[in-house]
Amino acid sequence: MATYYYVLASQRFLLEEEPFEEVLKERTRDYQEKNKEIDFWLVKQPAFLAAPEMQALKAQVPPQNVAVISTNKSFIVWLKLRLEYVLTGEFQAPSASIPDPLASLEAVA
Repeated sequence: MATYYYVLASQRFLLEEEPFEEVLKERTRDYQEKNKEIDFWLVKQPAFLAAPEMQALKAQVPPQNVAVISTNKSFIVWLKLRLEYVLTGEFQAPSASIPDPLASLEAVA
């Protein structure tokens, strides 16, 4: 089991109001230059929010939410400082209540 850290926000805030695409591109470029494996993922409507232990958190976010999930705590702390209006936390996975840490509840068209 591993620890995953997250930044959670509304899709509108993170994907439309913030220049977040640039942040991800820059971070990806930085990782590639350093030959570092990607340790962060953008997940729309993350399934981990359906876990019983996440119900209080789920109640705080809009139905159209998005998370940046990472195994790198420092990156998530940096994002929190940069973005300000987001929720952060952590969870252990895989577990009985969170079998896939990167799963999405978003319907695939």
